[in-house]
Amino acid sequence: MGEILACVEFARGLRAEFPQSRLFVSTATLAGRATAEQKLSGTADGIFFAPVDYVFVVRRVLRALKPALVVVAETEIWPNLFREVHRTGAGLAMVNARISDRALPQYVRLRRVFPVVLAAVDTVLAQTGEMRRRFLALGAARVSVGGNLKYDFTARAADAASPVVQLIERVRPAKVWIAASTMADERVDEDDAVIAAWRKIRGVFLILVPRKPERFDVVAGKLDAAGIRYVRRSRLGRDEVDMAPPGVLLLDSIGELGGLFGLADCVFMGGTLAARGGHNILEPALFGKAVIVGPHMENFAGVAEEFRAAGALVEVGGAEELALAVERVLADDGGVGDRARECAEARRGATARAVAAMREIYRVPRYRPAMPWYLAAWALARVWRWEGRRRQQRDYSRRRKLDVPVISVGNLTMGGTGKTPCVLRLAELLRERGRKPGILTRGYGRRSPVPALALAVGAAVRTEESGDEPQIFLRARVAPVGIGADRYRTGTLLLEKFGTDVMLLDDGFQHVKLARNFDVVLVDALNPFGGGEVFPVGRLREPVQALARADAIVITRAEASDLAPAVERALRRWNPRAPIFRARIQPECWVEHRTGRIIPTAELKLERAGVFCGLGNPRSFYRTLDALGARYVDCVEYEDHHRYRPNELKRMAEQFRRKGAMALVTTEKDAVNLCDGADDLLAPLPLYWLKIGMRIEGEAELLAEIERRIAP
Repeated sequence: MGEILACVEFARGLRAEFPQSRLFVSTATLAGRATAEQKLSGTADGIFFAPVDYVFVVRRVLRALKPALVVVAETEIWPNLFREVHRTGAGLAMVNARISDRALPQYVRLRRVFPVVLAAVDTVLAQTGEMRRRFLALGAARVSVGGNLKYDFTARAADAASPVVQLIERVRPAKVWIAASTMADERVDEDDAVIAAWRKIRGVFLILVPRKPERFDVVAGKLDAAGIRYVRRSRLGRDEVDMAPPGVLLLDSIGELGGLFGLADCVFMGGTLAARGGHNILEPALFGKAVIVGPHMENFAGVAEEFRAAGALVEVGGAEELALAVERVLADDGGVGDRARECAEARRGATARAVAAMREIYRVPRYRPAMPWYLAAWALARVWRWEGRRRQQRDYSRRRKLDVPVISVGNLTMGGTGKTPCVLRLAELLRERGRKPGILTRGYGRRSPVPALALAVGAAVRTEESGDEPQIFLRARVAPVGIGADRYRTGTLLLEKFGTDVMLLDDGFQHVKLARNFDVVLVDALNPFGGGEVFPVGRLREPVQALARADAIVITRAEASDLAPAVERALRRWNPRAPIFRARIQPECWVEHRTGRIIPTAELKLERAGVFCGLGNPRSFYRTLDALGARYVDCVEYEDHHRYRPNELKRMAEQFRRKGAMALVTTEKDAVNLCDGADDLLAPLPLYWLKIGMRIEGEAELLAEIERRIAP
């Protein structure tokens, strides 16, 4: 629970820094989970119990979440978790790191083990200089002082609607004393000490807060035995409780204490009379409250020393001194509370430093399939690599060159990376510069007796004869389109028929049989390197080292991912010379499929839509719909380039109708793959498809690079 409270502002900072990423929080205790669910609701996408540190368990959790960054708070050093995170290539950090005085001797005995474990950690942000020295002594290599996240606690007073606040307003006590996080050891029971001290003080309302939920009933029994009128927080609001005002509130809730410090006139911090190392005094300090502590502040030695030096702390030697200390503070704290607030605020900023450090180690991970499939896939991937190299060597030996410059647009991964909108955008830019571009494409999945087609701008041809992506090129009306598996033959035909002076080769990075003047390689920010392995282990067509052939690299869908900076750093390892650009997918308009009517995106409000698509990367489509504010009842996915049959459309429409859909939406690529009569089959639901375009940051610089390479 303490770590969760310390990391609340840090979690909010991560959410702001990585807005496109999902944030998951794990806890180790019931109290921690309850606190996380209360404090991080709306911030975290999921809260779960941390996995037991067995390899098969850790791997399963990592494969499910696929994190790009794993952050460990304070001193949770789990060897298998650290090792498995390191194997995926994800960033691994320890924040607010500390090693307590009590734990240090145990860690020192294992100092031969820790260098191996801590070598997996990319950065350790220690709370203090002393903590940094302790981690260095254990073998950590990358340790810096990041400060204490607990200083960045935001002092938010409890809401006026809180039952505790309403109780205080009804009782109207002269003074309020909070005894926070009380504990016990073999020598001292702090609840007994607090109850005994309170009975010596007149006119003070006590809020007693045991540290652990299992002590709630124990402390209630102590109050009953002492004959003290009290109420449990869990019973507030019941008529029988509200009849007579109590003198003590037993706070038997989780995560509520932080906001109640604003009600206090005096705070005693538990775990300090009992030898438990103390608890966080920064929260009440930020409210400007004088805090009383016992002799045990080992867990917060640095904080205690700073407060002690500034006269911002009230210390007692034992339980017998507690009542007198509380009376003195309630009478006049002598400015201790104000000085405590100054101390706490002077050391703020750890959250900002930690978030900035996380950006530096936010990396592109790689996640392998589970055993035993991985072994079979690994063997097949070796065959794929060998065959790919063989074909590439053969095709290079047969390479032919067109009489006009060729610009290739391709990628490394299977599935969509935005090649079609990129080709169209480059064609538009080249036309604006006075060029006469032509588009060369294979026409995946087409069925035609004609091996090569050369079609004029806007020509009409059946999807079965052309393939789906050529249909999009033809509809765009920006350039004539050549369709055929033999790109040299098709390009020659296109050149003879339309006199094009530059060719755009769609999906051409692996088609090395046709010589090119410039290679543009697209990397999808949502899935940049296909798991880092060739098919079938990953989604790569060829190893990432092939990026060295690229003349320019465009990171597509950069607006939908937080990984773009990490992708750029990774790209520089394989290609230090090619300029890197970022591109975003831009929705242009909705098109009503039955009529062809164009509808501005702002004018079509899709509150209950059924979504279907057959794409290499459907997640990008969903992100675009989310950005447009569309709300959908269900999604149906098909394989890439799927051709829709009548029975599929009927079944899908019925499924969406049962779920309350009012309209159907899909992509332009899917729209061209619909069968005849699709609108009647989907009726009465209207169908809309989204027309998209691509905008490349630094388009002028990219065109200048291309012009320089294709100039005669």
